[in-house]
Amino acid sequence: MITVIDYDLGNLASVANALRKLEIPYDISGDIEVLKNSNALILPGVGAAGQGMKNLKAKGIDKVVIEQINKGIPILGICLGMQLLFSSSEEGDVECLGLVKGKVKKFSTTLKVPQIGWNQIEKIEDSILLRDVKNNSYFYFVNSYYCEPDDGDTSNGKTEYGFKFCSVLEKDNIYGVQFHPEKSGDVGLRLLKNFWEVVC
Repeated sequence: MITVIDYDLGNLASVANALRKLEIPYDISGDIEVLKNSNALILPGVGAAGQGMKNLKAKGIDKVVIEQINKGIPILGICLGMQLLFSSSEEGDVECLGLVKGKVKKFSTTLKVPQIGWNQIEKIEDSILLRDVKNNSYFYFVNSYYCEPDDGDTSNGKTEYGFKFCSVLEKDNIYGVQFHPEKSGDVGLRLLKNFWEVVC
């Protein structure tokens, strides 16, 4: 069972619809006991990092997520959810969960910010999340900030938006995508299925 974490700042309905379409068993919950008994977690997110961390801490979810990840439970961070896995974010100068060493930075480019729309993913390594997804496939993005991991080897996919940034992250049992797979059609569904196969 995958639990989609409800912390009042996630794109829950779209993620749930995608999982339902794939016939993947899931629950949506912010209950501590439910999270502790989950086989995997999805941390979605739409909004600002500061509010995201505030909501996680208010419910005590931050500590539970860290505990579960340290136990080896797989997690998939989506958009803001991926950013919250990092050490800190320039968005509100906030300390995040610290599960991945690195910073979340604001785009510095002449291109329009936020980036909204379809963009390509360049597969850097033999990615688990991008298995059976063609190189340079398009996914749907909505982001003003991007992740910069300290360890470049954790970046399994990159995207060009004025410069190349990490758009797919894989580090042990920690996975993250800067885009919205649940809004990215068949390739997005394939990615979610690949994550489920990690859980199985």
